[in-house]
Parts: sequence; C-alpha cells; structure tokens
Amino acid sequence: MVGDRRVFKVCGNLDCSSHPTVVAFARKVGAHIAVFQDSSDETNGRALSTFDLDTLGALFDTLLYVADTSAFGRESDIDANGRVIVLMTGKVNSLVPAPCTNGYIAGFFYGGDLLTGFSGGNASEVFYSIVPDPSAMLSCLHSAAGVKHTVPGTFIHEFQHMISFNQHVLLRSSFTGEELWLNEGLSHYAEELGARLFLPGDSTTFCYFIYGDLYNSAQYFTNPQSNFLVDTVGIGGLGSRGAYWLFVRFVVDQFSTDTTRSANNVVTRALDQTTFTGAANVGRATGTPFATVVERWALANYVSDLAGFPQELQYKRWRFRTDYATISNTCSVRTGSSNFPSAYPLVPVGGTGSSLNLSGTMRGGSGTYVIAQQAAGAAHFALLFSDPSGRALRSSLAPRLNVIRIQ
Repeated sequence: MVGDRRVFKVCGNLDCSSHPTVVAFARKVGAHIAVFQDSSDETNGRALSTFDLDTLGALFDTLLYVADTSAFGRESDIDANGRVIVLMTGKVNSLVPAPCTNGYIAGFFYGGDLLTGFSGGNASEVFYSIVPDPSAMLSCLHSAAGVKHTVPGTFIHEFQHMISFNQHVLLRSSFTGEELWLNEGLSHYAEELGARLFLPGDSTTFCYFIYGDLYNSAQYFTNPQSNFLVDTVGIGGLGSRGAYWLFVRFVVDQFSTDTTRSANNVVTRALDQTTFTGAANVGRATGTPFATVVERWALANYVSDLAGFPQELQYKRWRFRTDYATISNTCSVRTGSSNFPSAYPLVPVGGTGSSLNLSGTMRGGSGTYVIAQQAAGAAHFALLFSDPSGRALRSSLAPRLNVIRIQ
C-alpha cells in the first residue's frame, strides 16, 4: 500500500560486495509496479514529485511492463506480492563518483535479490533507480527532468534481465544464466521495443528511448574489428553493446514470420524461455547454424540498404544509411542533444585486390570490412591469412571470409 515502510539492502559498490541498507516508503502502487523512494533522499530534496511518480508509475505499470512480458515472458514472484518493486535511491547515484567522465549508472537489476537464502539480497523482484540530484550532493548532477527521461529506458532494459534470470535460472535451473552478449543484446532490443511504443505521435519520448542503441551502434560501425559480438565477461563496451543490439535486431527481423510485434515476440520469447545460452541458443531458436547467422548479419551491416541483395541480408526495420541522419535531425531538436549519430559510419578500407595489406586484431564475432576493387579482365589475386610474423594462424582459431560482389 502507499505509505508502506520497508528496509532494503542496496549494492554499495560496483561489484555489489557490500550491501548497505536504506529505509524507503511506497509512493506509487499499481497493478504490476510498486515505486518506493529512499526516505533520506526525500528528506534532502532528491525525490520526484507525486505528479512525476504517478506519471512514471503509470508508464512502468502499463506500457513498459506489458511490452517486456509480452516479448520475453514473465518475471518471478518470490515475495508473492504480484509486483515488481522500483526502488529510487541515491545509493545508485553514488556508485559512480563525480564528474562521471565515462558515464553513470541510471539503474540496475541484481540477481542476488532472487537467490534463496542469500544474505545480501532482498528476496524480492527489485529494479534500482537513480534519484534527482540537482545540487550534485551525491555524484554528478541529475535534474528531475533528466531522471524522468532516462529511467524508463533503463527500466525496460533491466526488466528484461530480471525476466531472463527467472526464465533461465529459476525456472530452468541454468547455473550461469544467459551469456553476457546475448543477454545485453536482448535488453538493448527491449529499449528499441520501448521506443517504438511511442510511434507515431511522440517522437520526443522515442528519441530518449532509442538514443543509447543508435549511439552504441555507431561506435560499432566506426570500428567493428575492435569490438566483440561474442563476449562473455565484464559488462561490454559501448561499441560491443552496439554489436549485441544489431545482431538481436537482425535475428528478430530474419526469423519472425512477419514484421508485427506479435511475430517478433515469438522469436524473443524463444531466446529467453530456454536452457540454451549464447550461440547454441541462437542456433536452436532460429533453426540455423550460428555461424551462418553471423555471416549473414556481418554482410547485412553493409549491404542491407543497397539494392539488389537478397532478403536474408537485410534489416527489416532499419535503413541505417538514411535513418541516422533523419533521426539525428529530429532527436537533436527534441532532446537538445547533439550526440546522435548523423551519418552511417561503416566505411570499408578500399583498394585494388592485389595491393591491399591489412593487419590488426579482430574480436570474436566481428571483423574488418574491405572493398577489393578488381577491373574487368584483371589477373586473379591470392588472399593470405597469417599472424604478425607471417606464420600460419594457430589451429584453435576459426577465421572466416565473407565475399559478396558489389557492382
């Protein structure tokens, strides 16, 4: 009920090895969501107004909750209260100290909350969120308007992680849960799913939801060989997260029976509701070898918008060569941000086939894009793969070459 008091344990550092407590009160209770605010933040002017909480709570409770559960399945309910708790606390702000040069944490889900008998958890389904900090008392400055714009996209992202944990770990006893790259790819896809709920009509909210995915994908396209697709440790850099999202978006486009949301949901639910993880999960859900899907995705990243290429090499919901510019022009005005990518950044190295000489490191699942120009009637040329010393690559590596003719 509104006004209920509860003591929560919260991650006190980035690896969640400490668990300080906060006292919070329920300020908005809906059919699926209960929003609590840290009492310390309320006392110190770091809380949203009742009107703002009502607005956010309604958005979480209706559009975002329904979109995530339709796309991925249901969350657990280990506390039997029928709701997901949203805890707004300055402890989240404090996880990254000012000046937040490399960004900040807007919110998170912590799997320890759902593990039976774990002393550091809350034995409840909890999404943790930053609070407004207009005086930068805790870390970098966050206005109330900024929190209202940021937290919904973070919620729909983290809620997918909560659902995935339930589907993989609690219901199907997967010890590790989904692998980093695919789990994050599905959560970034959830952000796009949230964005599209507001089209047509509300392009401003669309912009706030989609910004991270477009920015990350541009980082990937700028330097694909330096970013992972298949990544299993850490949290993933922005460029790698761009790859995760692009890959999941491509898989949904290619293996849905049509472009409707309900058809897309069949694919994403298959990826969440399984004991399989990572590459094996993609292969099972699509009925296609993972290597084949990756090969097609890699080619689609460059040729999808070009005429004359088959459907299996195309994104269905994006035309990146024009969409970056179109959305940048719209969203820069709507949000006041100039950081939206304004042009398609994938520009392959080019030259005559016999003169190209490439070197460097390629990350798992990614690669270098090259346009080898060959005049009509010109002599053939050979491709040589070697280590930096010119020796044969070690047998444990599995380099792949995708060739497509572009006229």
